[in-house]
Amino acid sequence: MTTVIQTKGLSKSYGNVDALKPVDLTVSRHAIFGFLGPNGAGKTTLMKLLLGLIQPTSGSAAIFGKDIVKDSVEIRSRVGYLPQEPRFYEFMTARQTLDFTARFFFSGPQHAIDKRVNEMLGLVGLSDKADRPIKGFSGGERQRLGIAQAQVNYPELLILDEPAAALDPLGRRDVLNIMERLREHATIFYSTHILDDVQQVSDTVAILNQGELAAHGNINTLLNGGQHTVYTMDVQGDVARAKEIATSQPWVVRVEAAPQGTATNMLVTVSDETAANTQLLRLLMADEQLVVSNYGRKTVELEDIFVNIVEGGENDSK
Repeated sequence: MTTVIQTKGLSKSYGNVDALKPVDLTVSRHAIFGFLGPNGAGKTTLMKLLLGLIQPTSGSAAIFGKDIVKDSVEIRSRVGYLPQEPRFYEFMTARQTLDFTARFFFSGPQHAIDKRVNEMLGLVGLSDKADRPIKGFSGGERQRLGIAQAQVNYPELLILDEPAAALDPLGRRDVLNIMERLREHATIFYSTHILDDVQQVSDTVAILNQGELAAHGNINTLLNGGQHTVYTMDVQGDVARAKEIATSQPWVVRVEAAPQGTATNMLVTVSDETAANTQLLRLLMADEQLVVSNYGRKTVELEDIFVNIVEGGENDSK
């Protein structure tokens, strides 16, 4: 798997204040990488370092295998960036804005630039408003235009700072859909406070807290606690028999049961997810004394993990 971003001990200090403690981070090609953290955690600092807008205090980082300090100009030619609050010339139209931006990257011919502009307008759903002044655009339309502007140069990496912040549910949905479509063409590295959005579109997540990387990895692994997979089910009938069937399997690590209304909720922790997927439910339902419902893989909410990390960090610092 090709690595797009690689940091090694990357840090930034301002006097005695550590804005970003040494961070080791890896972002793979075509990933949608969700970068989380409370205000002041260091997210913007890391983004500025990657974009070459500020210099690191220590450590190093590479994008496309290029050093972020020595090769910053070359890197930026291959990157698209969306700030948290994109600004536009209000009197210009969406088409004029994208045409203006495209000319920083392409020298023509004009019909090729026009084609690219039309592609971007279609991608973000602004074709029908392409020739209206931006001053009349909604917040969601401005955000979509910002994504189109960031994407107009065919970037291999998109860095998006809070792309769905302050948008209503429909606006957020539109932005998430665009991000999913863009992953075919680019790696997406974005920061956000909206944890539900991360669970919907991200495959990899990092959580930054007090300038320090507190968690980093595949989102499914993170939601499972990075350890064993747990299956949850409601069982009616001979619960003791259900526990006996489950615990007799060599890939079952632990079985927990708790009454829940007229049924019993069972949590089955397994060491072999493949074996559990193919055998666990079948074994239980083969017993005529058992009725199994609401069967599925148990996950925790990303919000729970985030809150535990942030509150734990606050307690450690006291």
